[in-house]
Amino acid sequence: MGNTESVLLIGGGGREHAIAQALTADARCRLYACAENRNPGIAALSADFNSISATSVDAIVEYATTDPVDADLAIIGPESALEAGVADALDAAGVYTFGPTAETARIETDKAFQRQFMQSESIPGCPDFAVFEEIEAACAYIDETEHDLAVKPAGLTGGKGVRVIGDQVTESEAKSYLRESEYEQIVLEERLVGEEFTVQAFVANGELRITPAIQDHKRAYEGDTGPNTGGMGSYSDTTQTLPFMSAEEYTDAVAILEATVEALPAYKGVLYGQFMLTSDGPRVIEFNARFGDPEAMNTLPILETSLLDIMRAAQHDESLPALSFSNQATVCKYAVPEGYPTDPHSGTKITVDEESAESVRVYYASVDSREDGLYTTTSRAFAVVGIADSIATAESQAETALSTVADGLRVRHDVGTPSLLQRRIEHMDAIREE
Repeated sequence: MGNTESVLLIGGGGREHAIAQALTADARCRLYACAENRNPGIAALSADFNSISATSVDAIVEYATTDPVDADLAIIGPESALEAGVADALDAAGVYTFGPTAETARIETDKAFQRQFMQSESIPGCPDFAVFEEIEAACAYIDETEHDLAVKPAGLTGGKGVRVIGDQVTESEAKSYLRESEYEQIVLEERLVGEEFTVQAFVANGELRITPAIQDHKRAYEGDTGPNTGGMGSYSDTTQTLPFMSAEEYTDAVAILEATVEALPAYKGVLYGQFMLTSDGPRVIEFNARFGDPEAMNTLPILETSLLDIMRAAQHDESLPALSFSNQATVCKYAVPEGYPTDPHSGTKITVDEESAESVRVYYASVDSREDGLYTTTSRAFAVVGIADSIATAESQAETALSTVADGLRVRHDVGTPSLLQRRIEHMDAIREE
């Protein structure tokens, strides 16, 4: 497998910038990319960057199969492209795509299917749930149920659609949220209490390779307050586990992913399990059918195995290579526009000194390139990832790199800090003792 490969990357966010960097670390990869927004980090790594929407199936296939791309492989970043069937179309055109078909991606794109699949296949970790197509029936269920619920639209919402009764909203507010929405299907499920974490796996040919656990921070403001976002930051430790988690609890989460792959033998790509560590062990909050954002930015910088080799093994029906990681901790912090996610303001000039930020990676997400520099849009702007021999050092590195961030940008400075980690440990200890 010594030949150069033409690889097409679909998507233009921070997650895709991390994928681009991981792929081009292998000299055999000639990278091409397409996304509606031009990501300067990806463009700098690519032989060509085409401004095609990630859901424009026919245009992507045409770009992938004609000169200069003539792609050997493709990889999909965003869930919207998976739902649109981009992987199906590229596979049909002869471009092996490391990403699930639209049908198997329903494990993310259709939360009703996700829960019903878990129930029918006896996948462990599934909470009690009910599915509704009538809003008033869902509201009645909220009134009748004694315990708190998580309210989930069945379709994709960019990580911002869930409302948790007893945490984010009251029962009355949850019912108002549903009545004001235009959701066609709603999933109501028992509220899981504990500490959230993620485990991602590379999957192909009925087997999987597991990555270290990561904890994301969805809430907009420090202290885990405010509305849900696409993710404000995340961290990983020097081992596969996290400070509040035992090795056995990590293994239990991996077992859930293994059972899921066994029940979906045709699945290929990345399978992301978002778990809640409860007093009864890991329970499944949801599955995603691609890399997490920001979790990809924790995983890929410390992955020593070639991502290209993983994709090529999947393509050729070979056993996936064993994964090797650098055993370093990572802390990722997103810089977002003021007002994000409810009332974001655009137009702030971005200043980050990449050259002086030792052991730090910078990943661009949604930025506006102008003649005099980069400016914010209304989405997450860029992420900084510290990489070190401890979480504390990695967090300090990320903070140093963010010290030049201008007014008009906001960061959750508490991500990865010793005080927040200690709170996580104490919270989990208290839950186990209940």
